[in-house]
Amino acid sequence: MDSPVSPAPGRWPRPPAALPHARLDEPPDGARVTVAGLVLVRQRPGTAKGVVFVTLEDETGVANVIVWAKTFQRFRRAVIAGRLLRVTGRLQREAGVAHVIAETVEDISPLLDRLTAPG
Repeated sequence: MDSPVSPAPGRWPRPPAALPHARLDEPPDGARVTVAGLVLVRQRPGTAKGVVFVTLEDETGVANVIVWAKTFQRFRRAVIAGRLLRVTGRLQREAGVAHVIAETVEDISPLLDRLTAPG
């Protein structure tokens, strides 16, 4: 069943060089990857010492992103305000779950305009 808030497949504004989330099991642990997607959740627990956890969704699934405090300070605006993010970082797997440890975070929300553009 399609979610009413998710864009139709094929109409997703796929950023250049972003790995679809369904393929995060392919690169080796520690590989540098780029993912992109709509921000579903931002969490900054008080017990996490400034770490921000972001969940991104693309047309193939979700990606878990960990933004350490130092990286958050550098890309604060994008992490807080971005609706569509592109994140480059190191892939980390723990207990079968893949996480991207953010090195750079880009707010690519203007690409969302493509969803409503004619043609």
